This record gives sequence, structure tokens and C-alpha cells, in this order.
Amino acid sequence: MAAALINVPAKARRGDVIEIRTLTSHIMETGFRRTAAGDLVPRDIITSFTCRYNGTEIFRADLYPAIAANPYLSFFTVAKESGRFDFEWIGDNGYSSTTSASITVE
Repeated sequence: MAAALINVPAKARRGDVIEIRTLTSHIMETGFRRTAAGDLVPRDIITSFTCRYNGTEIFRADLYPAIAANPYLSFFTVAKESGRFDFEWIGDNGYSSTTSASITVE
């Protein structure tokens, strides 16, 4: 299971635009490389990322083989209410990783 670093402000004022940053550790093997013996290295990438704010999807990204290893994503949302952000990465070979972060909105 890969590790993920999440940066969500701990507090915000209602209506503030906040930045959310994520970085996950994953090799993102494209499936185009060959080993020294000439065999193809199997594709192993994260194919989608989703962020939900109190259960409502606020951001989604589809990822492809051209994405670098250890994908970094940054996006913005409006702080509406205190609650939780849930992050989910889905990929090849049954890969799945989730984490969450909380925010207090004043």
C-alpha cells in the first residue's frame, strides 16, 4: 500500500477558497519499458483520483501512463462547513488507496 501526503488547512473561514494538495507514492510503470532481457515491464499505474467533501465529490482526475511517478495533485474548493475530505486512488492490478483529512470551518 502506498503512502499519501495530504495538505488540507486545519481551519478556514466559511466561504474561503482553500487549496488542497496531495502526493502519493507510486511507481507509475507505463508498460512501455523493457527489462534487460527484452521483456515488457507490466503496466502499473494509478488510473483515477477522487476527493469527496462530506460525501460530495468535489474533484476527480483520470490519470494515464504519461503521469510521473509519485503523482502530485493540487486543486481548490470553497470551505462551506466543518467536516472531512476523503481521498481515493484507484489503479491497475487491484490497487486502491484511501485517506482522509478534517477541516474546521468558522
